[in-house]
Amino acid sequence: MSKLKTALAAITLVMAAGAVAAENPEVGGAPMLVERNIIENAVNSADHTTLVAAVQAAGLVEALQGEGPFMVFAPTNEAFAMLPPGTVETLLKPENKETLTAILLYHVVQANALSDAIRKMVRDDGGAHPVKTLGGGELTVRTEAGEIYLYDAKGGIAKVTIADVRQSNGVIHVIDRVLIPG
Repeated sequence: MSKLKTALAAITLVMAAGAVAAENPEVGGAPMLVERNIIENAVNSADHTTLVAAVQAAGLVEALQGEGPFMVFAPTNEAFAMLPPGTVETLLKPENKETLTAILLYHVVQANALSDAIRKMVRDDGGAHPVKTLGGGELTVRTEAGEIYLYDAKGGIAKVTIADVRQSNGVIHVIDRVLIPG
């Protein structure tokens, strides 16, 4: 009987692991695999080619493949396209690496917070929760009708459009705007 219980327990664990993996949303038409790190998943997203190019130009690939945990607010290609014409091209030039790095690190937090935890922090803080970024700046997180919004230092607002994309070294929350540090 104990062998049967052990076998059933093993099957239950495998099924539970499969259920968790199945819950991870696709991003940019690609499955986001929990066992891959942020970079390994991001390169497969058709919606994040600009972000991947920027991370490469800034020399941050190795850092974002690290242990973490990292919470990345990942702007889509459409978000980058909303910047003034020529901005992305200018930022990708080697002489602008410092500025590009500052902008990218403004989207990264040393944490692994899923959306429910973020909403709770906002509630606990009376409607607005400050978040320190790896770039040294601060974002303000607010919620409205269950949606999560990020407010940057320049007054910009980004909405989390896809939350809780789990990674082996953290979590990605896809956003619809590029955040700008102060």
